Amino acid sequence: MAKVIMVQGTTSNAGKTLSVAALCRIFKQDGYKVVPFKSQNMSSNSFITKDGLEISTAQAMQAEAAGIEPDARMNPILLKPVSDKGSQVVLNGKLLKEMSARDYYNYKKDMIPHILKAYNSLAEEYDIIVIEGAGSPAEINLKEMDIVNMGMAKLVDAPVIIVGDIDRGGVFASLAGTMLLFDDEEKARVKGFVINKFRGDVNLLTPGLKMLEEITNVNVLGVVPYMNVDIEDEDSLSEAERKIASKINLVNSLDDLKDFDLKKYKEGQYDILATCFRKSIDMDKIYEITGIKRWR
Repeated sequence: MAKVIMVQGTTSNAGKTLSVAALCRIFKQDGYKVVPFKSQNMSSNSFITKDGLEISTAQAMQAEAAGIEPDARMNPILLKPVSDKGSQVVLNGKLLKEMSARDYYNYKKDMIPHILKAYNSLAEEYDIIVIEGAGSPAEINLKEMDIVNMGMAKLVDAPVIIVGDIDRGGVFASLAGTMLLFDDEEKARVKGFVINKFRGDVNLLTPGLKMLEEITNVNVLGVVPYMNVDIEDEDSLSEAERKIASKINLVNSLDDLKDFDLKKYKEGQYDILATCFRKSIDMDKIYEITGIKRWR
């Protein structure tokens, strides 16, 4: 069975998606068969797999970083908002039904067998599963029915690292506050923090990191700088390609993409992402948390 590590974040857009992509790329580079997983994602955009099933574009991108084909098992539940209070529920890549937020909240427990079936199937085929959480794991009003953050971690006994976005400000309070709202079992699952999107002199940050570790009893595994990489996690793939083409000023339309190697360019971006994480994060500790003896 696969080893597992889970990436949660203090907020939406803290950097969970790219952190998972980076870890997938690093594990791939190190010779492991690695797969991303997110039990439930909410997005208006989706990716159609080769067998015609629908998943989040974020998990499709992470699969690309891992060097594998996108698979509906990587994202068994996709919620596609149709209003402020309701979404289409896509289960195992196929539309199940449209549900209000309240109805779906009460339906969540019925999703657990589907989540575990998908996860366990992947666990039989891969060495490592990197799970992504959603939003914040400290939404105490939703905690009882959680199936995507600590609820998911408990289902598969996953160790957790938490990513905080320092670019927004308040990263110390958000990390410490998140820990404050966890129960003892949840706190024990947290094996490290990652400070993301840092700009400036990291030496000026060091006193704060030490104080945070003393307050929370959780080690900071690294500080990741603010990066400019052409990796799209939520746009449709055609739109992502258009953005890439525009940014590098090589093509004027999607028809011209045949004139340059888009796949090679994107592969290079994943390698840049992985290199930055390797330099910024204690990967020896990540391997220790994951429970894998490092090959190199």
